[in-house]
Amino acid sequence: MKVETVIEDQLNKLLEVKTDDQFTVEAVYYRGDTLCVSSQLGCPVRCSFCASGMNGLIRNLSADEIILQYELAVEDGLDIKNIAFAGIGEPLLNWENVKKAFWYFKEKGLKCSFYTTGFPVKHLKELLELPHNGVNISFHSVDTQKRKQIIPYGEPLEKIIPVLKEHLSKLSNRKRKMYNIAYLLISGVNNSVEELEKLSQIAKELGIGISLLKYNEIEGIPYKTTSDEEYEKAFLFLKNKGIRVTLSNKYRTRKIGGCGTLMINRLEKSNSLK
Repeated sequence: MKVETVIEDQLNKLLEVKTDDQFTVEAVYYRGDTLCVSSQLGCPVRCSFCASGMNGLIRNLSADEIILQYELAVEDGLDIKNIAFAGIGEPLLNWENVKKAFWYFKEKGLKCSFYTTGFPVKHLKELLELPHNGVNISFHSVDTQKRKQIIPYGEPLEKIIPVLKEHLSKLSNRKRKMYNIAYLLISGVNNSVEELEKLSQIAKELGIGISLLKYNEIEGIPYKTTSDEEYEKAFLFLKNKGIRVTLSNKYRTRKIGGCGTLMINRLEKSNSLK
């Protein structure tokens, strides 16, 4: 593997790393200290808002390929203190390799956080027990049918929530702050008062916060981002319910750093595998 190109805007750097079999892995460096790494080539979960899973899964990345994203970024002169398993792929669906990479990063003294849909739930249980530095569980809707449309191949919340409740019940309020529900706000889809009300109830029951993400529009995907007014309204609604809410920071609203904007299958070779 080698760093093939680096695309940079004012805040983020997108590293495109070519594998030995000529695919491209994408990692994002942001905030001046954090590397967001990918765990799969493509993604089998195929969230309907997400560019990363448009063509499904090509293959899992090996533990070495995950680690090399970090090592090559360091060779490129980047100062990295944190690893976010939040790039292309569902970490739990490549769990053995992700775990090996996780322990390598921990031995290096790096802080590791995860974004996951919670699928499969058997690995979610193990993830929650790791000495991680944060887990964000992607809900994106609390309506069963709607969530199935948004996350076609994920676990239903009816399976995920009991696992979270069991784990979180053993934690102090301080440690619960390392956990968040990730909720990508999509205009006209999941931002109704009724759905936000139900979301706030679940967050209260679990005793965790909500990471309220702003959607970045992607060509070929019909979803629309919320206006700044809609976004602020949803934030204030949840905050007034007593929920700890964080907003998309300036790094995650960039076109090369936002939720669902990383691409894969850029090469002709990968296009033949659709």
